[in-house]
Order: sequence, then structure tokens, then C-alpha cells
Amino acid sequence: MASAEETLNVEPRSLSQKAPIVNRALDLISSVRLGVVLLCILVVLSMIGMLILQQNVNGFDAYYASLTPAEKIVYGRLGFFDIYHSWYFNLLLLALSLNIILASIDRFPSAWAYIREPKRTATREWLLGRQSCMEKEISAANDDEALATVRSAFERSGIEPHVTTQTSTSYGRRADGSKDFSVTETTSSTVLFAETGRWNRLGAYIVHLFLLTLFLGHYVALQTGFDADVKMIPGQVTNQIQQIEFDLDKKLQFNVVLPFEMTCTDIEQRLIDPNGAIDVSNTLDWRTALRIDDPDYGTTTANVSLNNPFTYRGFRFFQAQTIPVGNARNIELTLTPEKGGEPVKAKIDRLGSTLLADGTIVEFSDFQPDFTFGPGGKPDTRSSEYNNPVAVLSVTPPGGEKIRVFAFARALSPDLPIAAPKAGYRWQLSGFEKAPLAHVLSIKYDPFNAAFVAWYVGGFGLVGALAFVFFFSHRRFWAMITRTGDATYKILIAGDANRNRSALEDRVEALAYGIDPNK
Repeated sequence: MASAEETLNVEPRSLSQKAPIVNRALDLISSVRLGVVLLCILVVLSMIGMLILQQNVNGFDAYYASLTPAEKIVYGRLGFFDIYHSWYFNLLLLALSLNIILASIDRFPSAWAYIREPKRTATREWLLGRQSCMEKEISAANDDEALATVRSAFERSGIEPHVTTQTSTSYGRRADGSKDFSVTETTSSTVLFAETGRWNRLGAYIVHLFLLTLFLGHYVALQTGFDADVKMIPGQVTNQIQQIEFDLDKKLQFNVVLPFEMTCTDIEQRLIDPNGAIDVSNTLDWRTALRIDDPDYGTTTANVSLNNPFTYRGFRFFQAQTIPVGNARNIELTLTPEKGGEPVKAKIDRLGSTLLADGTIVEFSDFQPDFTFGPGGKPDTRSSEYNNPVAVLSVTPPGGEKIRVFAFARALSPDLPIAAPKAGYRWQLSGFEKAPLAHVLSIKYDPFNAAFVAWYVGGFGLVGALAFVFFFSHRRFWAMITRTGDATYKILIAGDANRNRSALEDRVEALAYGIDPNK
């Protein structure tokens, strides 16, 4: 027969050799050590994506041109220019997600046991082995008075105890050290148990849940969504957007037909200095007004500004850029009657019209910031700046034909044919609100709102779960009451916590101090 020492040396190897390879593989995949390694690799790859400009970010073409030929080849072959769409990044997310799921399944039952079956009874030896314990002696007339004293200390500390009465039996020992089953002593004791923050035991699994939400949302958004843009000019009607695909420094666009029609009704650019240029440095906000006509859902109006994106049927619209060619959101006209009389004032919105008192209809047709005549006598602009602003109008006098009229901002000699009275008035552009020719809206298509779920539910939920894990703890307290004399009782107070041991010790000391009936 093999000795005990031989058994100890041989059996573990034998069991390890007999363990199925599937079980060993599952143990490896679900190990915390592997999860930490995978998470560290994911952090490193994410940092690479932050340090190396990604190909879908504005300015990538200039960044790519600044790299050396060797950097272009190495970064391109390794997929660093589009790392979040790379096969190895998605494979890493899959492996880490699988590790989190299996680790949670493996360890959840033991954590749930703390909540489902709290340990309300204990031996003296077990309590002395807790993280913090204190012992004191009190005087009480009887068992009920001793229990009431300890219970009161627990309640004053803000925790409600559960009371259990237990008995323990000690046995004698023979000379050879074996147990003598003759009872030598039976003692009775009362144990009070209380706990706080027991759900903190599940904090790690809440973190796992939000991590998986973050990973899954990121993956679904990448697989089902795309980026696009659309140029919006007031009066434009379209049911197409331009899907964007990147091939390093090349930006490819493909038309995508929408299930609805968009009409741009207005664009506005709020300027810091109304007399300044319409560039980014002089801008507070951009706004684009849209009307969406959907055969399935009717008509919807929307305003898209810098801090107010708009979401419709999985399409999320953002302000991306402006086409900085000067135009006017509205114009103010001063009309001087040809036959004399008081000047007439009129204000017209872009592509709008107004009716004068004499029945003349004035339509705002076009605006040129630096007016000139192009080929064929077509109004044109020499530059995008407001050097010679002119409003191009369509005027229909009562009972007459529609004619084209130019309203100049600067005063012209009345001898010039272009400044001659038309439709009974001399026309002057007396003011206008600056606005660009067009806005470009950036569109992110996400049919399942996966990106929203990932970043807002998963991201903010993860922050909250981590705060719940690290700033709170599960604390358990026991108080064993044992009668030591006719009117004396020994109270053993012990406590355990899954973190923040110093705070636990303070709480145990406070309980011990509160048990003193003279306090």
C-alpha cells in the first residue's frame, strides 16, 4: 500500500493528466490573468489609434503626406490607419468578451451565495479569524437584557441585526489524541448578524455587463453603419446622400438613396462680429433647417446646429462644415419711387418674396457677394468676399411681365443703365444678414442606435459601475454573546469586508463602544 506522502505526490499529477482538454481550455479562457492580458493589449491598440491619425479623420491627407515611405508601408500593412476596423481588433474584442462571459459564469455562484445565504451563525474560533474583532465584558441581569444591549448598539449604528441562538458541544480527548465521544461540555450562545452593501458583491459582474454592452455596441455600429455627408443649399430638394469610404488618403463617395426626401428651408451662421467674414474664427454657431417628407411617417421639421444634432430613422445629422462663399439669409431693400414720394422699405428672406402696396411682387432670386457678369450676361461673383454685394430680384409689376432687377449695396451713378429705374422704382440694397452659400451635414447611419447604446449606456454605465465597486463595500458584522457568570457576559464582535479594511475596523470599534450600557 502506498504511503500518505506518496499519495500526496502522485495523485495531483494523475488528476491533471486525466482532466479533459476541453476543461483545461475553458479554465484558460475564463482565467482572470488572461482577461487582464487581453485588456492591456486592447488599451495599447486603442492608444495606437489615438496617437496615429485615423483615415476617417479630417486632416488625414496632410498627415499621411508628412510620413516617410517606410512609415506609410509599416503602418498600412499593420492596419494602424484604420485600427478600429481591423480584423485583429475585432478578434481581440471577441476573445475578451468570451473571457468575461466565461469568468462571470464560473465565479457568479460563489458571489451570489453571499446574498442568498448569509452566514448568520459562527463559532468563536471562526470569528477570531475575521479581519477585525474585539471582545469586551458587560453586566446584565439576564440573557434578554444582554441581547437588548447588543441589539441596541447595532441599531444605533444604523444596521438591523438578525438574532440566532446556537449551542456548541465539546468532547474529551483520549491519550492518543483521538476524540472521545463522551460529552464534556455544552454551551449556549447568541449570535447577532448584520450586513451592509451586500449587492456590492455583484459589482464586478455589473462592470462586466457594461463592458460587454460597450464592446457589442461598438461592433454592431461598425458592421451595420456608415458615414456620409450631404451639401444643403436653401431651396434644394434631395433624397440622396454621399456615403464615404476611405482608402488611406483617398476619400471615395457613393450615392445612397434615402427612404425620404429632404428640403433645405434655411441656413444661418451666427457671427461674433456681424461685419466680419463668415469664416470659422468669426462664428458662434451654424444652423441648418430641414423639412423631411417621408411617405411612411409624414412631414418632419428639424434644426441641425453645432450642439444640436438631429436623429431620424437611424440617420444622425451633424454640422460638418460650411461652403464659405458669401450669400445672404435675408435682404433689406430701399425702393425710391420713380415719380417721387417716400421711399419704400422691404425685407425678404432668402428665396422668399414680398408684395408691395401697389401690387408689385418682388422675389429674392439670388445673391452675389462680389458681383460681375459672367458668360452670356449671367450674374456671377469674382470672389467669395463681400466686396460688391448685389441682390438679384425677380420683379413683377401689376399687370406687367416679370423682369430682372439688380439691387446694389453701393450707390451707383444714375446715368448707368444698370442703375436706371425699373418697375417704377430705383432699387437699393440697404442691408443684409450674412450667410454662406451652403452647409455640409455629416451623417452617421446607425440603424440600431448601437453607438448610442455603446457610448452612453455602456460608457456611462461602466463609470457608474466602477464607482459602485470601488467606493462601496460589503461589510458583515457578528456579535457573539456568551454567559460567563451569574450576571456577566462576554461579547465577541467581529467584522469582514471585501474592501476598505480601515473603515471596517472603525465600524467594529464603534459597535464595541456602543455596547457599553453606561454610555
